[in-house]
Amino acid sequence: MFRGVKIEEFDYIVIGGGSGGYAAARTAREVCDKVAIIDRAEELGGLCILRGCMPSKTLIYSAEVLHLAQQGEKFGLKIPEAAADMKALHARKLEMIDEFSEYRQGQLESDRFCLFRERATFIDENTVELGDGRKLRAKNFMIATGSVVSTPPVPGLAEVPCWTSDEVLDLDFLPEKVIVLGGGIVACELAQFLSRVGVEVVQIQRSEHVLSDSSKEASEVIGEQFRAEGIVLFTKTSLQEVAHDEGGFTVTFEHEGTVVTEKAPYLLNALGRRPNSKNLGLEKAGVELRENGHIACDEFQQTSNPKIWASGDVAGPHEIVHIAILQGELAARKATGREGVPVDYDSLLGVVFTDPQIGTVGLSEKELGKRGIDFLAADYPFDDHGKSILMEAKSGYVKVFADKKSGVVLGAECVGKDAGELIHSLAVGVTLKATVDDLLKVHWYHPTLSEIWSYPLEDIQEELASSAK
Repeated sequence: MFRGVKIEEFDYIVIGGGSGGYAAARTAREVCDKVAIIDRAEELGGLCILRGCMPSKTLIYSAEVLHLAQQGEKFGLKIPEAAADMKALHARKLEMIDEFSEYRQGQLESDRFCLFRERATFIDENTVELGDGRKLRAKNFMIATGSVVSTPPVPGLAEVPCWTSDEVLDLDFLPEKVIVLGGGIVACELAQFLSRVGVEVVQIQRSEHVLSDSSKEASEVIGEQFRAEGIVLFTKTSLQEVAHDEGGFTVTFEHEGTVVTEKAPYLLNALGRRPNSKNLGLEKAGVELRENGHIACDEFQQTSNPKIWASGDVAGPHEIVHIAILQGELAARKATGREGVPVDYDSLLGVVFTDPQIGTVGLSEKELGKRGIDFLAADYPFDDHGKSILMEAKSGYVKVFADKKSGVVLGAECVGKDAGELIHSLAVGVTLKATVDDLLKVHWYHPTLSEIWSYPLEDIQEELASSAK
């Protein structure tokens, strides 16, 4: 087919050098001699390290420290002044990212792999062409190209110079005012960060609550906290138009039957991301897409082309780093003839890094109802818990769901201080299919935040014992 053109042959080729792609390449390299990684990004490392998890959580934590300092009087402390130094925040973030990205870059550039810093496009079912014209063929491919910012069809939005999360995470000055479009995880985490460092924030959300993928109770706790901290939060809105001129941005939307106009010097588009599945030549490779743009995969991450696999944000169904890694490892094992167990999404772990945080694991109350599973639920508030009271961390609750017959813990939800850490106690239980009785054998130390789990577990235990009589 390619007469006169030399095609380089590989055992395994990964397109995309982020967390999922690197996991696949590393796993394939355990048994393959010739593994290539293709990544055309200006910087190596992937979304998590460069423009996602690590920079955002670095900044969010700094903002939390600032917020606590500003609340010093509650703790009997005299802190005359606490304010953000945006240049210093930016410098610290860069220092953190450099440390992680240098390590990942060293891994990708090691002699274990053949690294191509080019764009890749499929030209048939097992061949890609690079941006410089070279052609590569492999026995198996992994597509791990991640996701990109989505621009919904809001009149004017595509034409204005709005910020994305990239710009917010790269700020080295303090904006006076920012309008945030969206109420998902990225929108909420960045809106609270901006507010806490001293920015006037207006957040506009389409659905009735922010974080609409979370439970209503969790969303309400976060919404109340945002408003208490001074964020002007509009929910249940309909965006009508976005405009920009020398005076800044104007956003027009409908709210409670009234047309509202908000103006600000800066606008953040945080209305979501979409799978980065375009311009890969997937149709020539025989790779099918789902309606939402995700690459269609089976339970082992294999696409409609048996030689091509996909993982991470480009494949879904959950855009979470540890899921991308698990999918990448699984796919590479199966592609190289080894055994692999499909990712168990029924024990899915999720964290939202607002303050209070949201941590979830396993099946939600809504999902349990959908599946017709007979379950028991119990909750306990942080405002009646010793350690959280003395920490002035009284917002939120914990909630546990267990099978009504067996007592096996099926899911849990934590909304509160350090929920992202606390949820891991129940994640172990859900993953290992522990019962309520099993978890109550644990030494829940007093006074800790973690011991709050013992209260809903005890309530469910009592209900199970009562129903057994």
